[in-house]
Parts: sequence; structure tokens; C-alpha cells
Amino acid sequence: MNKDTVCSLNEAIDILNEKIDALLIVDASADSYKTLSKKGMFNDFLDDSGSYKELIEKLWFHFNDTMDKITEDYQVFIPTFGKFTGKYSRRLKVLVNEVPHAIQMTIYPIDENNYIIILDELDNSEYMKDFFTSEKVTTIQNTYLFSMYIDLFRDTTSSLSITEISDETVHSSVKYSEWRHMIVNMIWPDDQALFMERTDPEYLKKNIMPGRTSSFDCLMQNLEGKYIWVKLIFSRSETNNSEEDFRYVFMVQDIHENSVQLMSTLKKYEELASKDALTDVFNHGRIETELYNAVEIAGRTDRAVSMIMFDIDYFKNVNDTYGHAVGDMTLKHFAYMLGKHFKKKNSVIGRWGGEEFVAVCYDADEQKAFAYAEEFRLAMEKEECKVAGTVTCSAGVTQIKKGDDFGKAFDRMDKALYNAKSVGRNCVRSL
Repeated sequence: MNKDTVCSLNEAIDILNEKIDALLIVDASADSYKTLSKKGMFNDFLDDSGSYKELIEKLWFHFNDTMDKITEDYQVFIPTFGKFTGKYSRRLKVLVNEVPHAIQMTIYPIDENNYIIILDELDNSEYMKDFFTSEKVTTIQNTYLFSMYIDLFRDTTSSLSITEISDETVHSSVKYSEWRHMIVNMIWPDDQALFMERTDPEYLKKNIMPGRTSSFDCLMQNLEGKYIWVKLIFSRSETNNSEEDFRYVFMVQDIHENSVQLMSTLKKYEELASKDALTDVFNHGRIETELYNAVEIAGRTDRAVSMIMFDIDYFKNVNDTYGHAVGDMTLKHFAYMLGKHFKKKNSVIGRWGGEEFVAVCYDADEQKAFAYAEEFRLAMEKEECKVAGTVTCSAGVTQIKKGDDFGKAFDRMDKALYNAKSVGRNCVRSL
């Protein structure tokens, strides 16, 4: 090197000061930072001083391609992302006045709580073009929202990657034991006990052998605060001392779309299995289950629940006179009228068999259920069925009582219907 080109330390500092876009000093213990110098886009992006926690959030604790804040629940992790014991460097994405910028951040720890932060805007146009405008390719890897490396022996986490924050690994100092109790609040309440069981260090040691993987599905808040279906995956590493070495890769996979589609399909098949093929109301098995449930609910709560059984009057005459095809049409029309009449009455309708139908009426005492049945009887009396003409019905009503079992409640309803048929049909009776 030419002797004349060698600069002094002060000259080097002046050059660095000229070249560096922003220089900050941080006191983490006081949650404060001070901007020593700034230029270019950093004049708009950085305050002269402020909260270190807010600086972390502004720099890298936001969504990958926007400055949208992450839901408040996840901000509990911000302090663990701002502790450094060695030099740390990474690229970040930020938006200033709606314009995207890529910046290089380098952190130099002075001691445990004080750091120097250097920020530089990257000016490689090809890099910027790829960094901000390339479309995300949909692969299975893109479904992984979060990953980290766990060492249970040392109770540490490392190599954190949060896809929605950054494509790079994120620095964090959180212990695994602390992480479990912080993240459980983001799990759906009904799934929290399962989460704590399956993430317990002793469970992982006992149930996942070296080289093996274990997973379970649950609802979990994403960074926007919405609950989505995820698969939590633990994979135990194989090492030279696998029997005593408890190291794992943990991943969170977004399975929400597939889970919703699967549940929708299962719901569709459940409904098909529960419906009467002819009338499209619940079949015998499904309405019988509803009756058992109604008896159980009425027995353990103060909720009024009643049951009604309807029988089409002289239905055999319809089949004998017009044939079974017309009989089927009549049954379908009767079921349609039942569904229409009870639609807004917090009731469940099902076909018990033949020409008999049952309604389970929630939040309805005997008097109200009797009124429902009478209103329907009158409606059917005025209704004109195709080919068969006027078709009437009889009904038996009972309210489920404390101490009832299924047999007692059903027998009263059945006897009430028998009474209605015995006095000439086309009427409602209750017991």
C-alpha cells in the first residue's frame, strides 16, 4: 500500500461517518436509543431519540412486505429479539413514505445492555428488484410460518425463522421453557392443555426418538391476530450421542386452507349420513340422537325443551289411491312444510319412519310447543298437495321433565299422539 494512501484513525472515522447512512447508540436497560447521525431516507424513518422497543418493532418486527404491525399478543416477544452478546448483521425490508427500501443493519455490543447500530441503505438495483417485486412461488415450504432449533439440555432456542417477518433467521435470546409459556396464549383456549402437554420437555424426551418426528394440529393466532389451523411439528435430531442429546427442530405449518376444505367436506358427508334420502330432513338415527340430547339437556339445566310427533292422517289411502310415487311426493311436501314452519323456532326436524315426523323444540315449554303444533296443523289443513290434495295431520306434544329418561319422555309423546288419533285425527293433544 502506498504510504501516501494510508489514512489516520480520525480520517477513517470521518470517511465512515460520510459513508454510513445512520448511526445509533442504544441503552437496552433504559429502553432508549439516540440517533448520532442520519441521512437520506433515514431522515424520515428515524427519530432523533426514542424507545428501543419501538425501534425494534419499526425495524424488523413487522410484516415482511409492509409496515403493518403484528398483533399485540405477539409483541411480548419483542424484548427477546433485542438482546445481543456478539456482533450481529442482517438485511431488513422497510417502507418509507410508501416506498420500499432494503437496508443492512449491523449491531456491535459495547456491553450487556449498550449497543451501536449501523444502518445502510442497499443500492443494488438488481437486488432491490428481486427483493421487492418477485412474486412468491407457492410451494410447501411457503406454508411454514415459523421454525426454530431447540436444545432441551441447555434450555435454549436458536435459528428462529418467522416467514411473515423476514426470509432470514431472527436473533432471539428466549429460553425454550420461557417460550412455551409465552406462546401458549396464542393457542386457542380449548387447545392450550394439549399444547402444554405435547411441548413439555419430558414428553418430548420420552415420546420422540432420534430421527423421528411428531406433530399435532391446533388453532393458533397468526401475526394478524386471526386464529388459523396449524400443524405443530417436532423433529428430533440424530447426533453421535443421540440417546442423551435432546435437540429438536420445531416448525409451525399453515394448514388452514386445507383444514377448512376438509372440514367442509366432512360436514357435507356428515349431513348426507344424517339426512333422510327422501324428505331431506334428519333420518331416524339422527333425530333419535337429538331426542336423547334433548332429554340430557333438560335434565341438567333449567332450559325448557319439548317434543312433538306428527302423523299424516290416513296416509295409507294416499298410497292405495294414487300410488307410492304420489305418496313419496306427499311425504316430501309435508317435510318441506315442517321445515318451513319450524325454521325460526329453534327446533330440529326429523323423520321417525313411514309417515311419522318428530320436532325437538328448544326453549319451548309444553304450551308453546302445543301452539307450534296447532299452527302447523292448521297450515296443513289449508295446504293443497300436488295430486293428493288436502292432507291433514295429528300431533302429540310433551315437555321433557326433570327425572325423565328417553323412554319416559318418548312414551308420553307417543301416547299424546295416540290420543289425537283416537278422537278423530286432525288435532293436537299433549301429556
